[in-house]
Amino acid sequence: MLTRMSQLFVRTLREDPADAEVPSHRWLIRAGYIRRVAPGVYSWLPLGLRVLRRIEAICREEMAGVSAQEVSFPALLASDPYKETGRWVEYGDNLFRLKDRKGVDMLLGPTHEEMFTLMVKDLYSSYKDLPLCLYQIQNKYRDEARPRAGILRGREFVMMDAYSFDVDQDGLDDAYQAQRDAYIRIFNRLGFDYAIVKAMSGPMGGSRSEEFLAVAANGEDTFVRSAGGYAANVEAVRVAAPDPLPIDGLPDAEVVDTPDVPTIESLVRMANEVRPREDRPWTGADTLKNVVFMVAHPDGTREPLAIGLPGDREVDEKRLEAALEPAVVEPFTEEDFAANPQLVKGYIGPGALGENNASKVRYLVDPRVVTGTSWITGADQKDRHVFNLVAGRDFTPDGVIDVAEIREGDPAPDGSGELHLSRGIEIGHIFQLGKKYADALGLKVLDHNGKLVTVTMGSYGLGVSRAVAAIAEGTCDEKGLAWPREVAPFDVQVLATGKGTEVLDEATRIASELAEAGLEVLLDDRKASPGVKFADSEILGMPTSVVVGRGLKDGVVEIRDRASGDSRQVGVAEAVTAVLKEVRG
Repeated sequence: MLTRMSQLFVRTLREDPADAEVPSHRWLIRAGYIRRVAPGVYSWLPLGLRVLRRIEAICREEMAGVSAQEVSFPALLASDPYKETGRWVEYGDNLFRLKDRKGVDMLLGPTHEEMFTLMVKDLYSSYKDLPLCLYQIQNKYRDEARPRAGILRGREFVMMDAYSFDVDQDGLDDAYQAQRDAYIRIFNRLGFDYAIVKAMSGPMGGSRSEEFLAVAANGEDTFVRSAGGYAANVEAVRVAAPDPLPIDGLPDAEVVDTPDVPTIESLVRMANEVRPREDRPWTGADTLKNVVFMVAHPDGTREPLAIGLPGDREVDEKRLEAALEPAVVEPFTEEDFAANPQLVKGYIGPGALGENNASKVRYLVDPRVVTGTSWITGADQKDRHVFNLVAGRDFTPDGVIDVAEIREGDPAPDGSGELHLSRGIEIGHIFQLGKKYADALGLKVLDHNGKLVTVTMGSYGLGVSRAVAAIAEGTCDEKGLAWPREVAPFDVQVLATGKGTEVLDEATRIASELAEAGLEVLLDDRKASPGVKFADSEILGMPTSVVVGRGLKDGVVEIRDRASGDSRQVGVAEAVTAVLKEVRG
């Protein structure tokens, strides 16, 4: 198909949009692919929609390859199924809730597990109907508190969500592997660097869980990899707890005056001055930092939570949020401290927490805080700390929470070497739902023995609109977009850069012949200067461009490769054949 740029609904911008935070957002706006409607809400212009549709086509092809069948649910949904599964409450403020004219609760679908489950329940009742895999590509809605980065984190987005239905775990394992393989083929075709990492399932529930992350310096997610093959989102990293230590013979706990030590660094400095160790100097890892948060649950209840961890570490808020989801973590305010006077700010110790605490402040500790470990920590009195406070002897926490920051060089949990941190953008998430939704909504079938069994499910999601931004993020440069060939809105852009009708006529002939050969061709036939056309070509990012200009008098045209920046001249008569060879390999 041939599209003339003089007729294309597009307007490129020479200045960056004021709210652009990442390169993909900047270039997609400047190149006329998307336009902002409201915070986190964008319209798709013709060029952007073409990229979106090509990604959707790749998804459909690979889903067909694993015998998944496409359906489509409405975005406007009844609330009852979500109330039955508990997600009407669990989703909290992220859910777009509304009422119809009769006052009935409804919502805009954030995901459709309930709908898929009920549809299969309505139509299938026997093991003979399974295995089954259904999917849809549809708009989703989540009321993000901080929509940002353009279509990377929006409130309305396009997602492919697939669900498998099996009689038993073996069937689910097979379905999961088939979907995983299909996702690998999809991501290989999308044309950017990605990693597959262990992940958490979040409010959807489930067991085995993996994310597909586009590797990007501006990505919101942090993940780790080791040379030995371990890979995980930081939320899913599990620190290996050391073995418990013997308590016998350890020195008694001692309260020490520690004036003017507002930080871990100053506490360590004073400890080495007033209570030096014989074997080595004290470090921040010898101190027990106790940090207090307020946890807000979806049902509206709030409770304080204290977390104890080695003083040389900080609480990673994303790991904490993932560990407590669907609850929301809030800072502990001055008013909260006033309501809990036993918590002495800056000097909180286990004595005011956990099982020793009359006011029920829940106390969870880092996995490294095991029985027999000895700590310097707050004495619950201003300007005083406790030395030699031993876990399992002097205090017992309420449990363990693994939310301390993960650092470059930390050991991999599986012993495969040091961890190396990278940033990425979550594009896909696959996990084994198991029976959570089938149990809640009564999805059962008769098995081989005529006995009713609960169906087990898998969930496989891919952010289609987010993939547009992730591809742009991973392939753009300082000049503009640079699309991989399989997702580019056009295969070739032909530029007529010269005065007179001869240049335009020859450019039109080449473009028409390429279109007749089956390529998607964009012809820049505008009455604009060569400089403007070259700049727009670089911003728009088609993988191949043909420049018909001043070389025409010598019988040559120029073929440019957007990704590499390479160019070459070919004879006018060979131009179509050369482009077809380059595009089709």
